[in-house]
Amino acid sequence: MRTLLRAGLAGALACGVLVTAIGVGRDGDGGGRAPAPPTGPYVALGDSYTAGPRIPDQSGSPAGCERSGRNYPSLVAAELKIKASDFRDVSCTGATIADLSAPQSTDDGTNPAQFDALSGATRLVTLGIGGNDIGFASVIRRCVTSGVLYEVTGGRDGDGDAPCTELYTSGGRDEIRKKIEAAGGRLARALDEARRRAPKARVHVVGYPAILPSDGGDCGRELGLAPGDLAFVRSKERELNTMLRRRAEAAGARYVDTYGASEGHDACSAEGTRWIEPLVPRSPAASVHPNERGERGMADAVLHALGARP
Repeated sequence: MRTLLRAGLAGALACGVLVTAIGVGRDGDGGGRAPAPPTGPYVALGDSYTAGPRIPDQSGSPAGCERSGRNYPSLVAAELKIKASDFRDVSCTGATIADLSAPQSTDDGTNPAQFDALSGATRLVTLGIGGNDIGFASVIRRCVTSGVLYEVTGGRDGDGDAPCTELYTSGGRDEIRKKIEAAGGRLARALDEARRRAPKARVHVVGYPAILPSDGGDCGRELGLAPGDLAFVRSKERELNTMLRRRAEAAGARYVDTYGASEGHDACSAEGTRWIEPLVPRSPAASVHPNERGERGMADAVLHALGARP
């Protein structure tokens, strides 16, 4: 996801949206047993939820992609004992689905098309993408701004307790849902291309972890959302993950659910247990992005999907 809200309110969520890992290749061997996890070559594709901006240690080129050596691809590669020469992490903060097949400009260098890292030798692919395609960072920014106004006016702004929801759904439309549907078509084509370039790879699409609490609890102090908008933004993330799952399954790939395991570890949960940092991070990580604990949780989900964990 694109990190747009820097320094407090300006250090935003680039959602992107971590996409969940999918397996493009067949997981079965005809005998009902899952094959042993691949030991490489492994290629990690994705946006900032994959890259791990501001989590130490930052490494890789270009520097503008803000990849961490402790992001979930690196942790997966280490757990599977994949040789450094057989591991390529080409994820990049701000990436959209289009950046899988075209170069991406960053504030510090250009990232080549991520699909260029795939080849007939590739045996494992993880893909976390989609949040930037629906402008999730912009959604968070607008909803936080609406929440601040709601708080200042004491809720007397004419939109009840969900001013941001009204912005995106007035007149019977659902602007974000339309963007999710459009992104789904692009993802389907991208998965076909991944299969073409890496026909022997097990491809996993990695979904996004829970950003907001599922119990409807208050999140105002950490994210400043109006009460009704909290439910709206949460529902949009779930819709995004549902699209990722359906497109993965339709492509014969595997979806990795990171949302379930991360519930209770959202940006509004206790500092010592959260996987996602709030607007003002208290751990080394980008605003409204996974911290090191979150990347470890996502790695565990991928390893479980690969059969490397019980």
